[in-house]
Amino acid sequence: MRLISISSGKVMPLFNSHHPNYSSVASAIDKKSNSNLATPTPIKITRLGIAGDEQADLSVHGGLEKAIYVYPIEHYAFWNELLTRETKKQVDLPLGAFGENFTIEGLLETEVYVGDRLQIGDLEFTVTKLREPCFKFNAKMKHKGAAKAMLQSGFSGWYLRVNQMGMLTAGAEIAVFPGERLTSIADQNKALFNRGNQTNLWD
Repeated sequence: MRLISISSGKVMPLFNSHHPNYSSVASAIDKKSNSNLATPTPIKITRLGIAGDEQADLSVHGGLEKAIYVYPIEHYAFWNELLTRETKKQVDLPLGAFGENFTIEGLLETEVYVGDRLQIGDLEFTVTKLREPCFKFNAKMKHKGAAKAMLQSGFSGWYLRVNQMGMLTAGAEIAVFPGERLTSIADQNKALFNRGNQTNLWD
């Protein structure tokens, strides 16, 4: 298990046709990889996440409990195939494409539980909850069914709380220290999907 990429972004207008009331909304979902296996640059991690990273809506992203958003690189193939099929154009998503801060390898939603601690390099984090997609994700993916596809697939990724601040570099090894193991990220995803009232997905 290892950290493949560290990405961050700034708040900017996100133009979309995937919400009935907005033609443009503010978002920082457009993240760029600042440290990756090809260019392993050290990046500063604070209590609120990656230094310099921004979030547009702090009610749903960011803060101490959602300081870092993690996404497994294993899911990229699923999205590349889906979006290529839907858009009729070849899609090869870049690192950070899902708005994630950490792109990781070797750890999936079925294997991660709320309360687990992750040791990444010299730093420590705690798993807090899944990422819930909304219409901004549809706009970013340029596909009106993207948010629903994230829920249906269970490929949501998850948020981390920062327990130990410091510098982190892509390529760092990841170790998992289990918590109570009562609720996995996959369990949270299934519960959210089964609620059946995802009015903010706008598909």
